[in-house]
Amino acid sequence: MREKNDLNLAVLIDADNIPYSNIKGMLDEIAKLGTPTIKRIYGDWTKATVSGWKGALLEHAITPIQQYSYTTGKNATDSAMIIDAMDILHNSKVDGFCLVSSDSDFTRLATRLRESGMLVIGIGEKKTPNPFIVACDKFIYIEIISNTNADIKTNSEKSKTKPKHQVERIGKNFLQLIKISIEDLADDDGWAFLAEVGNLIIKKKPDFDPRNYGFGKLTPLIKSLGTDIEVDERDSSKSNIKHIYVRVKKK
Repeated sequence: MREKNDLNLAVLIDADNIPYSNIKGMLDEIAKLGTPTIKRIYGDWTKATVSGWKGALLEHAITPIQQYSYTTGKNATDSAMIIDAMDILHNSKVDGFCLVSSDSDFTRLATRLRESGMLVIGIGEKKTPNPFIVACDKFIYIEIISNTNADIKTNSEKSKTKPKHQVERIGKNFLQLIKISIEDLADDDGWAFLAEVGNLIIKKKPDFDPRNYGFGKLTPLIKSLGTDIEVDERDSSKSNIKHIYVRVKKK
């Protein structure tokens, strides 16, 4: 992932394929990645199926774009969103796009935007087809955002509410991905800077997020793999900040 400080992002939302219930959580997540200078949502606002979005639009200053469904059974918002994205690409000063949809029809759009040097972040449900996920620089699952917000409420209310989604298990394939990524970046002694390892994993697996595995950050996830990964916390120029280095343990 490239530097995300002060990135100007165009946020384009497919109302037909995204639930409106967690729009605040989605926008808060996007705010961590950059500044949403353009916020547009596409749908046929004459339909009852998207009526739930209307209250959120004014609250979060999202511009609704009307797109009538000319053919039954065809998602007409796709073409309008794609055309707008290309107009923004050529006419606006943005550093990246956030495509909020679970529709694989946006795979080619994500690829085209990246070919033009744009950062592309995808947000969608777990059902999102893999081609769209891997076409993005980073992909975030809505269920993860929902679960994070639920955890915040749970902690504040001291409740034992169960998470809204199934936490993934760290399997052999993912563990191997971590090990290979460490070795790709390791120095002569086998140590690699954890932040760089995390960035490399995202390049290889855009939907990687420690929250998928029940961890809020990458460091505790790696520390949980103590039988396979060695962790070294080193002092930095700031006393309250540690630099985390990792290496694969030799069997």
